[in-house]
Amino acid sequence: MSYIKHKSEESMEDYLETILILQKRNGHVRSIDIANELEYSKASVSVAMKGLREKDFITMTDTGYIALTPLGLKKAENVLERHTILTNCLIKLGVNEKIAAEDACRIEHDISEETFEALKNICNNEN
Repeated sequence: MSYIKHKSEESMEDYLETILILQKRNGHVRSIDIANELEYSKASVSVAMKGLREKDFITMTDTGYIALTPLGLKKAENVLERHTILTNCLIKLGVNEKIAAEDACRIEHDISEETFEALKNICNNEN
């Protein structure tokens, strides 16, 4: 069974993770904030936000503020947890912090739940 996700699902997860990070950092999120954070065009972000609204992952106010729905928050927290734990595991293995974060971003989308939980247990139990 393949766990590899389509690029569109990876992109959606990256957007949700970014919205959560920006929300924690700034207290609010607008499309321009996402575009600046990810270095994407405003048009690309606009199209992505439309897709996330249609899937009930976000809401958007008339003034352009974006909020995660409960469904979007759950998905974003899951992706952020994977990213954080995988980054920390790679750093513990001796990988440079910048490279570890970049690799974790790629791995977080494709790793099975079983493998992720095993890595999480190993990395959290090491001193």
